[in-house]
Amino acid sequence: MKILVISLAGIGDTLFATPLIHELRANFPGATIDALVLWRGSKDLLEGNPHLNAVHQKNLISDPKIGSLKYLAKLRRAGYDISINTFPQSRRHYRLVAKFINAPVRISHEYECSGALDRWLANKSIPQDYSRHAVENNLALLSLLDVKPRLPLHHYEIFLTEAEKKWAADFVMREKLSARPLLGVHVGSGGTKNLALRRWPLENYIELARRLRQSEPKTAILFFGGPEEKPDHEKIQQTLGTANLFFPKTENLRQAAALIGKCNIFLSVDTALMHVAAAMKVKKQIVIETPTWNKPIEPYANPFALVKNPAVAGRNLEFYRYDGGKIKGTREELTACMASVKIEDVFTTVTKLI
Repeated sequence: MKILVISLAGIGDTLFATPLIHELRANFPGATIDALVLWRGSKDLLEGNPHLNAVHQKNLISDPKIGSLKYLAKLRRAGYDISINTFPQSRRHYRLVAKFINAPVRISHEYECSGALDRWLANKSIPQDYSRHAVENNLALLSLLDVKPRLPLHHYEIFLTEAEKKWAADFVMREKLSARPLLGVHVGSGGTKNLALRRWPLENYIELARRLRQSEPKTAILFFGGPEEKPDHEKIQQTLGTANLFFPKTENLRQAAALIGKCNIFLSVDTALMHVAAAMKVKKQIVIETPTWNKPIEPYANPFALVKNPAVAGRNLEFYRYDGGKIKGTREELTACMASVKIEDVFTTVTKLI
């Protein structure tokens, strides 16, 4: 049997698929189980996963269309028996990819935007469920293969190498941080659709860091992110300097995960790094509520504190649903929404946990 797990949405969404991948291996120990992902960061998170035979990565958005079709044609020729589009992949394009690869059994969820065409593209499906986590939505797909979960517990899985763990340990030792509380911070968010509008204002992070540096001088603040966060990190340094502030230069998401695992607290909105922090079992997580926040994308199997957003006020599904669309609202409305989260509320939550 040959199974292809398709996870073409966000990087954090790929972590949602890891418990399902483990269950597929437990139920089909002799199968070839591969994964197809869009983002390099998603591939980073799946590298070294002992439950996968191979990880295929192709940016079908930015790469030339001819090259993408040739890549997918190679997967089609591989002769997969089953393909599984993991949750959440509401856009029809993801099921078109599955149909092009053309496994006889093509599994997906039914989304609000699904119709007769989607039921042809994916010929076995179950409805999505906003009341349960994305991991649970994925595990429910096992029923379409006539099997049940075998593992007693489920959690995100990242399999780091000893070299990656050593890199993080060396960073902590080099910067003399081993005896200090470490607060990890991610100021960014996803860049597709209009998801960047769910960022908490950068000036708020700057003021928060200023206050924490005064009230918690022993705490080291580590700012995580990739090239897209570089301008924000430079502005923070220009405004505050670098005393008690650290901007680790990681080569990839795996090094970032290793260092995030050294943090005592991690602060972010709902981003891929929020899920990485949960995967690394950071003891104390803080999440600033955004319009995209809902039950399916909470940090899974890890405790967290949610700083409520007064402008969202329980209307999360009015702002964002898995229907293939953007966050509802104008740029001005969404910017004001995130600005409504007070610095004092985040500061109070952080200092209580420190």
